[in-house]
Amino acid sequence: MRDDGGFWVFGYGSLMWRPGFDIAEARLARLPDYRRAFALISVHYRGTPERPGLVLGLDWKPGHGCTGMALRIGPERADEVRHYLAERELVSRAYFEVSHQVTLLCPGEGDRVEAICYIVDRTHSQYAGGMSLEEQAAIICESEGPTGSNRDYLFNTASHLRDLGIEDPELFELERMVRGWTG
Repeated sequence: MRDDGGFWVFGYGSLMWRPGFDIAEARLARLPDYRRAFALISVHYRGTPERPGLVLGLDWKPGHGCTGMALRIGPERADEVRHYLAERELVSRAYFEVSHQVTLLCPGEGDRVEAICYIVDRTHSQYAGGMSLEEQAAIICESEGPTGSNRDYLFNTASHLRDLGIEDPELFELERMVRGWTG
């Protein structure tokens, strides 16, 4: 929480392109020691219990970092947005909601703020870290859930990363594979 009652949240996937709430400020930011990864099985949003999909999570990887968006929520919306985020991100308790320091990027390069981050729980039954890109592509190509296709989730994320100038070679390779998938 900020002194004024507002807070920052770190977006690395759909929070960047479909936050679902009003943002007071958005800045490129970097979270150390985590990577953006299709590391969670989705049965609520981009898949179903019968045909699970995959969604992104922040997966611990020392020495690496994830560039995304730090979104500042003003004090007048803080309670409402915290409730919304809990319902959206903690639906299956596959994430931990934790506060981490992120580094804000231009303008004001190097400023640090505490931000809410949703980190994958590696002990959760929905954790799917360690899959090959081929395994991920096969699942993403075939899955759809209440919020749309798994393909669209991947494509929207990749498109927004490019628009923001964020490099993510692994995600872009996965996108290339899924676009070319014929199996």
